[in-house]
Amino acid sequence: MVCTSELLATAPTVSAEVRQLGLAAVRALYAEIALEPKPGLVSFRDCGSHRDMNGTTFLRSLFALRGYFPRIARAGYEGHSFAVLESLGKNAEGRMLAATQGINTHRGAVFALGLLCASAGQVHAQGLRFTAVHLRAVLLSTWGEALASRAKSTRMATPLSHGQRVAQRFGMRSAGEEAAQAFPTLFEITLPALQMALASGATDRAARVHALFATMATLDDTNVVHRGGMEGLRFVQSGARDFLAAGGIFQIDWLWHARAVHSAFVQRRLSPGGAADVLACACWIEEISRLKRLQSGAMSATERPTALNERGAIVATT
Repeated sequence: MVCTSELLATAPTVSAEVRQLGLAAVRALYAEIALEPKPGLVSFRDCGSHRDMNGTTFLRSLFALRGYFPRIARAGYEGHSFAVLESLGKNAEGRMLAATQGINTHRGAVFALGLLCASAGQVHAQGLRFTAVHLRAVLLSTWGEALASRAKSTRMATPLSHGQRVAQRFGMRSAGEEAAQAFPTLFEITLPALQMALASGATDRAARVHALFATMATLDDTNVVHRGGMEGLRFVQSGARDFLAAGGIFQIDWLWHARAVHSAFVQRRLSPGGAADVLACACWIEEISRLKRLQSGAMSATERPTALNERGAIVATT
C-alpha cells in the first residue's frame, strides 16, 4: 500500500483527466464564494453573519487547497483505502487552517468534495461514464463500509466539533451520515434543483441561488443549529421555502427578495454553511458534466466553462 507521504510526493504524475477532476473542485468552491446573494454567508459583497472571515479569507483557503483535490482524485483512481483518503483530508485541513490563521472556511468541503473527487477518480478507473448514479454507486461500493463505520463511531463518541455536538444533541443527520448514505441531499435535492433551473433558462448565478434555497429548505444544517438552535433552523428552512413558494428566481424581483432573506439571516447571525458545502458539490458535478459534454462535442459555445492553469489561477477557456 502506498503511504500518504508517497502519494503527496508523486502527485504531479497524475493523468490530466484525473487532475482535471480536482481542479474542477477548486473552481466549484470559487463559484460558491463568488455567488451573491447567499443568505447569511460570506461573499465578495459582504461578510454575511461572520465577523472573523471575508472573501479574501476564502481565497487564501482555496489557494492552500488547490493541490489537495487533484491528489485525492488520484487516490480514488488508484483505489486507496478510506484511511489514505482521510489522511489526505487531514493534511489539507491543516494547510487550510494555517492559511486562514485557524479559521474554518472549507472543512466540510474538504470532506464531502474530497470524497466525491475520489469517487470520480474511481469511476474513471473503472471506465464508467461520469453520472450521478455511478458516482454514488462507486462511493458506496469502494468506501461505503468504512464511511458507515466512521459515522456510527462518531455518533457514539464524545463530539469533537460543533457539528458533531449538535447532531448528537438533536438527533440530526450529520455530514458523516450524509456521506455514508452517498449524499442524499446533494443528489436528490440540490443537484436536481440546479439542473432544473439551468434547463429552464436560468443563468449560472440564478440557478445556483435556486439550488442553495432548495437545499436550505430541507437540509439538517448543523452550522445553523450551532448558531441559532432549532428555532434558527426552522427560521432558515421556512425563509427558504417562502422564497421558493413565491416563485424563487423565476419572480421578476428575485434578487431583491433573496437579499432581503440575506439581511434577515444576518440580523439573527445565522449562517447555513452546510448548505453552501452541498451547493459547491453540485457546482462541481455540473462543471464536470459540462467538461464531458465539451469533450464529446455536445456543448454549445455559451456553456463553455472556465479553467485553471497549472498554477491554480482561474482563466477563461476559448
